[in-house]
Amino acid sequence: MAEALVIVESPAKAKTIGKYLGSKYIVKASMGHVRDLPKSQMGVDVEKSYEPKYITIRGKGDVLKSLKDAAKKVKKVYLAADPDREGEAIAWHLAQYLGLDMSQPLRVVFNEITKDAIKEAFKHPRHINMDLVNAQQARRILDRLVGYNISPLLWKKVRKGLSAGRVQSVTVKLIIDREKEIRSFTPEEYWTITSKLVSDGKGFDAKFHGFGDEKVELRSEADVKEILDRVAGHPYVVKKVQKRERKRNPAPPFITSSLQQEAARKLNFRTAKTMMIAQQLYEGIDLGKEGTVGLITYMRTDSTRISQTAQQEAKAYILEHFGQEYALTEAREHGKSERAQDAHEAIRPTSVMRTPDSVKDYLSRDQLRLYRLIWERFLASQMASAILDTMSVEIEANGVHFRASGSKVKFPGFMKVYIEGSDDSGNEEDALLPPLEEGQTLTQQGIEPAQHFTQPPPRYTEARLVKTLEELGIGRPSTYAPTLETIQKRGYVALEEKRFVPTELGEIVISLIEEFFPEILDVEFTSQMESELDEIEEGIINWVKVLDQFYQDFAKRVEVAEEKMEDIEIKDEVADEQCDLCGRHMVYKMGRFGKFLACSGFPECRNTKPIVKEIGVTCPHCQTGAIIERKSKKSRVFYGCSRYPECEWVSWDKPIARPCPKCGGLLVEKKRKKQGIGVACTQCDYQEEADA
Repeated sequence: MAEALVIVESPAKAKTIGKYLGSKYIVKASMGHVRDLPKSQMGVDVEKSYEPKYITIRGKGDVLKSLKDAAKKVKKVYLAADPDREGEAIAWHLAQYLGLDMSQPLRVVFNEITKDAIKEAFKHPRHINMDLVNAQQARRILDRLVGYNISPLLWKKVRKGLSAGRVQSVTVKLIIDREKEIRSFTPEEYWTITSKLVSDGKGFDAKFHGFGDEKVELRSEADVKEILDRVAGHPYVVKKVQKRERKRNPAPPFITSSLQQEAARKLNFRTAKTMMIAQQLYEGIDLGKEGTVGLITYMRTDSTRISQTAQQEAKAYILEHFGQEYALTEAREHGKSERAQDAHEAIRPTSVMRTPDSVKDYLSRDQLRLYRLIWERFLASQMASAILDTMSVEIEANGVHFRASGSKVKFPGFMKVYIEGSDDSGNEEDALLPPLEEGQTLTQQGIEPAQHFTQPPPRYTEARLVKTLEELGIGRPSTYAPTLETIQKRGYVALEEKRFVPTELGEIVISLIEEFFPEILDVEFTSQMESELDEIEEGIINWVKVLDQFYQDFAKRVEVAEEKMEDIEIKDEVADEQCDLCGRHMVYKMGRFGKFLACSGFPECRNTKPIVKEIGVTCPHCQTGAIIERKSKKSRVFYGCSRYPECEWVSWDKPIARPCPKCGGLLVEKKRKKQGIGVACTQCDYQEEADA
């Protein structure tokens, strides 16, 4: 007979842990939270110290009955939910529901689901941490107070089904503020001059800098002409050569937000997808003869700390596979943010000896790609720094100064394994300059002036938005994915070409919140609230006091808004097209994935159509249809003929509206990881260089 019941959140986790603990333990899953605030009412008694009214979540009756029955048959119950605020709250709710004695050590936590970690964790159960529980309760109640007071106002004044949330509202405002910057942006002209120089038969580029140490901006063609006239016919002389050795350190191992950002950059994963796959890798993968093993440590963390055991294992791997010079002589300290909670380690493989290639047969394609990213990032963080030889050169022609720089890898170090991605385009590495000496005269092969215009700030990608939220201290790593999903579901923002664009509805809602509830959209206020939630977790401040300080002013604002907020009618934009089914005009609607056409006769007629986006290219197959941009079921953009299904021509690559100069065939854009976007012919070997 089993001696103990262990309750975790998910069946996958239960299955993995059950194999390690053996027949003396029954391991069951609660399927996440079992109790929550009711959906039909506020569920918070503000008059009684913000006492929450918890009810059993609908559909959890059978799960709870099963847990209760199992608890009666054993001597001991262990609560092994995830090691964070949400996990602690789940454990507390289960203890309350099952009537467990909370003076006993019921709580078991572990950072990784491996045999040794599980066995060690069960040797040291602890009491439920009420500071952690109260931090979760405070966040939940705070969000309920905001949502259940502002949302009904929005239903009444704007449209049914709207909602406002503490973190989601600030996130939408960030997207709107960025859009306002883009709309008000005025491009400014500027020019660059690149001189093509040669030394000992090797060519290199030098960029115009100014006069002496003074940097000069070229604002017009007249400015450029003045420089070109001044250097024409004059020798280019090397004035200064600086050579130095530069160290480049690896990026720290992943935390939740950096994993989300890097998976977006390198794997093209949405934030929610990254977290879903990371959860699978954490909870356990069946590795055949080895059994089910958690491949990574807990994926909700903002600490870059690494255990000594993991460091030692990584060092042994590096010594064996790369050699002494690639190993660290002493542990590397990675800086951490002021807000970082140090309860968990960074996200790393549970064993670096489990290489991606050794487990690839047991993983799906996406699981393998994410595991490889985590494994490589961790290993690189434990390797020696790279050493680069760099050279900076100043060159003069008749008092006009040009500059050139270059570098080469002297010792690759961690770069043999992994290099961090970037949201900003640019050269990954400079080419090495030829040997140059001060006083040397160079040969000029040509000079290239180029006109440019300043660009507005870019719209937020998911990765860039997550990074901004983290830097501003808004939300926690675990909240980013659900927040980004919610603001799209509500129709406040849409993704266009993988960048967030605010909708008219989003702008209206945020303008109302800004007018009547400015503190909700105040970045500093929201960040301070996060800090106070952290202080509740640390037992520094009382959770009821935090709620009361917020609610006293907020309640007054609700009263003012109910009286003074005006009704707003959002009119649909009418399209030129008519409905195929009933003949009424179609109107533009905003959905989760952007704009679409819907019949104005809704709900009598529910006809909808995608908005066709032509790219100005005739179909190469039928020669009559137009090529249009379309989306697959997984929202990946592809290109097809407008005469589909009569013509079934499709392409993942974007066609270009000019023929191949070599064979007259169809040219398409080809994305290349480092260089940018190039051009290639679909019928011959013609190619064009990618834009740098």
